Amino acid sequence: MPFPKNIHSDYHAHIYFDESTSDEAQQLRQAVSEQFDLSVGRFNQKNVGPHLKWSFSITFTHQDFEQLIPWLEAHRRTFSVLVHALTGDDIKDHTDFAYWLGEPVPLNLSSL
Repeated sequence: MPFPKNIHSDYHAHIYFDESTSDEAQQLRQAVSEQFDLSVGRFNQKNVGPHLKWSFSITFTHQDFEQLIPWLEAHRRTFSVLVHALTGDDIKDHTDFAYWLGEPVPLNLSSL
């Protein structure tokens, strides 16, 4: 897997977890909120949109990229993290413009 590249203006990172890792994910979400002045999404304990696992998201820009991505890589533990561009083309954003930290998680692209 190639490491994420900062080539777009805006991004999402989705951190995936399940019932057994929910407490650790909540701690990671809190750490992101404390470390960065970014929009951290809801703690989804259900599948939302194309995401087939529980998740929370972080919305950030190219200006935050160089700080956030290495921090996430260092602190994600065993969580899979989808990093994707926000260009307005949801299919391309979740495929061509997507990178993974950790193991990729299947997505339901038909919901886009």
